[in-house]
Amino acid sequence: MTVGAFPLPFSIQENKMELPAYDHSRYFVSYSGVKLPLNLVNPLEAGELDNRNTYFCGYYDAEGKMVACEKRVYGEVEFSHLYEYHASGNLKSATIEMAGDEPQRLEFPE
Repeated sequence: MTVGAFPLPFSIQENKMELPAYDHSRYFVSYSGVKLPLNLVNPLEAGELDNRNTYFCGYYDAEGKMVACEKRVYGEVEFSHLYEYHASGNLKSATIEMAGDEPQRLEFPE
């Protein structure tokens, strides 16, 4: 699947980004700052999610680098980000989807 000329490492069905399964995920109350990748803050335990209407889920690779995140509101994904990195560790791209909208891909030079 591609958006424009860019191949995507996930599938899109009916304008919804489907993230691959990740082994490492953590939950958070919010994020801080405006830079990408988002800086998720105030960690939550999985047991605390039942008492929350809104929270963020961060997905991490084996090295602990965030590769995707979602904002969930009343159990539905409001927006999601998918991140790719250059070999140097700097952000290479961010694919952002707001609920119901076409995903938008941002590219970052090395």
